Amino acid sequence: MVTKTETTEIITQPKMEEMNQPSFKRWLKHFFYMPAAKRYFNKMDQYAIAQAVMEAEYGHAGEIQVVIEGNIPLNQAYYQNTQMRARQLFAELGVWDTEFNSGILLYLNLCEQKVEIVIDRGIQKQTDQTVWDEICQKMTEQLSKHQYREAVMAGVFNIGDVLNNFYAQSTTDQQNELSNNPIILG
Repeated sequence: MVTKTETTEIITQPKMEEMNQPSFKRWLKHFFYMPAAKRYFNKMDQYAIAQAVMEAEYGHAGEIQVVIEGNIPLNQAYYQNTQMRARQLFAELGVWDTEFNSGILLYLNLCEQKVEIVIDRGIQKQTDQTVWDEICQKMTEQLSKHQYREAVMAGVFNIGDVLNNFYAQSTTDQQNELSNNPIILG
């Protein structure tokens, strides 16, 4: 489990007064969830998402990493909610380790139909909470309509628009620090 530091900030608005308690109910939900990430996102969908990330990253120094997870691993589901899992993946995947502190993790948990966005400190100083909440809300609405590919692509493009406002730079010296391919877990 990764603890929050001043270098990372979770953006989706949690219930601040609610502490994350161990949950047997959450563990059961993830235990009985059939692995589905690859069923919902075939190779063509993954390619389309990778192209969307490439387009969304064009023209600025921001880096977007998409992680789609069927369910939280059972050895972690009892103690971790989706927000904590997103923070853990942000750290483990090195999304925080970009030159301009401009990494963003877009995390989708299919079991709970939740979207989490974790941003690096450089972006956190420049943006407003409502922008990220709105992106998550729009994606969740599309997910409820079973528009999985469209939801992720729209989220990626919306994140790209936000990054264009704060990290615009010359595209000639732009380098890709994170893979554009979505990471599919479980």
